Amino acid sequence: MAVREIFAGLPWWVKWVAVPLVALAIFGGLIANVVGFVIGLLFKMLVFVALIGGLIFVVRKFKGSSNSRGEW
Repeated sequence: MAVREIFAGLPWWVKWVAVPLVALAIFGGLIANVVGFVIGLLFKMLVFVALIGGLIFVVRKFKGSSNSRGEW
C-alpha cells in the first residue's frame, strides 16, 4: 500500500492541516535547532568578514599615512 493510496481516502484538512501540525510537533525542535544553527553560523561569518575588512582598512590607512611621513 503506497502513501498516495493512504492519503487518497482522507479529507483535505487531514492532509494539509493535521499532518503538517503533527510533523511540526514531532520535528519542531530539530527544525528550530537547525535553523538557529544556520542563522548563528551566518551571523558569525558576517562578523568575521566585518572584522577582517576593518582590519584591512586600518592597516592600509596607517600604512598609507606612514609611507608619506617615512615612519613605521
